[in-house]
Amino acid sequence: MIIYQNTKKKFVEDTISGDIDGIVSRAFKQRTGHKVSPSEMNSWQESLVRMGNQLIDGDIPDDAFISIEYRIPNTSKRIDFIITGQDENHAENVIVIELKQWSEAKLTGKDGIVVTRFKHGETETAHPSYQAWSYCALLQNFNETVYQEAINLRPCAYLHNYKEDNVIRHDFYKPYLDKAPVFLKTDTGALRAFIKRYIKYGDEKDTMYRIDNGKIKPSKSLADSLIKMLSGNEEFTMIDDQKIVYENAMFMSQRSSKNVLIVEGGPGTGKSVVAVNLLVKLTQQRQLVQYVTKNAAPRAVYESKLTGLMRKSEISNLFSGSGAYVNSELNDFDALIVDEAHRLNAKSGMFKNLGENQIKEIIKAAKLSVFFIDEDQRVTFSDIGRKEEIVSWAEKDGANIHNFQLNSQFRCNGSDGYLAWLDNVLEIRETANVTLEDIDYDFQIIDSPSTLRDMIFEKNKANNKARIVAGYCWNWVSKKDKDAMDIVIPKHDFAMKWNLATDGNLWIVAPESVNEVGCIHTCQGLELDYIGVIVGDDFVIRNGVVVTDPYQRAKTDASLKGYKTQMKTNPDATLEKTDLIIKNTYRTLMTRGMKGCYVYFTDKETEEFFKDGLSVST
Repeated sequence: MIIYQNTKKKFVEDTISGDIDGIVSRAFKQRTGHKVSPSEMNSWQESLVRMGNQLIDGDIPDDAFISIEYRIPNTSKRIDFIITGQDENHAENVIVIELKQWSEAKLTGKDGIVVTRFKHGETETAHPSYQAWSYCALLQNFNETVYQEAINLRPCAYLHNYKEDNVIRHDFYKPYLDKAPVFLKTDTGALRAFIKRYIKYGDEKDTMYRIDNGKIKPSKSLADSLIKMLSGNEEFTMIDDQKIVYENAMFMSQRSSKNVLIVEGGPGTGKSVVAVNLLVKLTQQRQLVQYVTKNAAPRAVYESKLTGLMRKSEISNLFSGSGAYVNSELNDFDALIVDEAHRLNAKSGMFKNLGENQIKEIIKAAKLSVFFIDEDQRVTFSDIGRKEEIVSWAEKDGANIHNFQLNSQFRCNGSDGYLAWLDNVLEIRETANVTLEDIDYDFQIIDSPSTLRDMIFEKNKANNKARIVAGYCWNWVSKKDKDAMDIVIPKHDFAMKWNLATDGNLWIVAPESVNEVGCIHTCQGLELDYIGVIVGDDFVIRNGVVVTDPYQRAKTDASLKGYKTQMKTNPDATLEKTDLIIKNTYRTLMTRGMKGCYVYFTDKETEEFFKDGLSVST
């Protein structure tokens, strides 16, 4: 999606009019349905006028095209400014310009990272050259038009308020400066020369139109890419906040003191991508490091991809369950990388009778422990992974505590709006997204589970990346009776089995497992292209209000184990906890799909409520 697009000539006229910020703001509202913050309006006014001045040059063709605020497919990231045209050999070029209003920055010892001042004070951020280059790498990775049609991407950054200080262009950042040069306040001539080098003729082939409407490449699977990563290939380009987290973790891994990093991020913000990149890099540095999850499914999938290529003992040394550190000594490991840390438990072992607290034991066992957490994905009574709990144990151990946030969205087609709407409609938190109008994500309410099943079967034919999941409202009778069906909805002639009987924790990748229904335990921490979700009677809407009912959960569901006993002594607190778990479960299920989510509700009133929320503004 492009917010503003026009010829160079018309763009220059718009900047001269004095209303370029208003023009782009109105276009933004029309394209997205959302208003623009005053700070973004101010940045457009200043930066775009500066770019208009740069383009008042007869050697830059009037029919070159300008695109502003282009959202990179499958992500929430937008490119500030793009110029398209042809060079002297008539090769198509796309100049990507990252615009900054910075006036100062400070050097760091972390790759591609600087410190600069924002509204709320100084903070670390990606170097503008790294940022511009990484956005081009994302575009190259996601868009088939770019690489199939030999379109050249030319990244750079323009810091129009910044004076030379031997920081922003320090030799430490040379690898990225070589990929994407930085132009400062006094570099107007150099920036023009850069533009003219690649844009001699106009955009005669509608380059950005073809890119914007081009076929999107299949998203890389983290599990499928693991082998190449361990072989030294860079499969994922980390951007912005991901880069900050990664570089800080790498920096802390070299320290002799004990450090705890807490990384908060919602679904699709790259928690697992950063975690696996850290595992790979630290392993290559011959540090003793393990990737830790409480949920067995992600580990099983990763291990299955490596089987046959590495010795079993090597694979086992890379991955571990969260209860493996009960008897560990102080700093046995250089680093423990804990993905899905919200799923950690207090006690360990099959009968939950070992150890004192998994968080405490992990922190004790490693010089560096990195906890990736999303508290809204706690889905059982035994989940204790909360930020304050990690902080408490880290303080008791005398560790240095570092807090980070991941915000960039790479799931649900990069739609922050879909995730905000989901939080709002599930009543997890109130947001401004009360409908799904103008949301660029394939979300559909399906009125029959049989139709939903057929849609998922069809989507799965492409690359085995579509599955059906459900809330745990049906007993697992097929565990004892192999001929029995678990999820039976007679009025729709629908009957399917729960998974685990044959494929276990590899359900999400096993070729024939699309014929089974998954649950929260076999898909959390993993992703698909398309997810079909059956919402049971534990979650319904009554008179526009969410009503959760733990008594509708199956007897075979251990997620709420013990709630009936707690109801006798503290019913209010127990219902509050079960309410949170049920909502979090459906939030997690409905965010597994990178490209689409199709939902069937067993309750008709709930179905109608969600349908109303798809397009009717309030």
